[in-house]
Amino acid sequence: MNSKISERSKRIGLKVKLERTKRGLSQEKLAELADLNKGSLGAIERGQSSATIETLEKLANAFGMEFNELIDISKFEL
Repeated sequence: MNSKISERSKRIGLKVKLERTKRGLSQEKLAELADLNKGSLGAIERGQSSATIETLEKLANAFGMEFNELIDISKFEL
């Protein structure tokens, strides 16, 4: 994986984790709400796995936010 993709995955994972903790959700609860595997969610949050568009849509829906809002990582620095 090239470094630009890796950095983007890490930044999106950080945003997912921050949104989850801001809402007081456990990984288990968010995974349930988004119909995802808890292990997959953890890998996304750690930036070890790139989330598909479908997965990001599920997460945005679980957070009650727009897809574009979830993927806006312009304010997140590593």
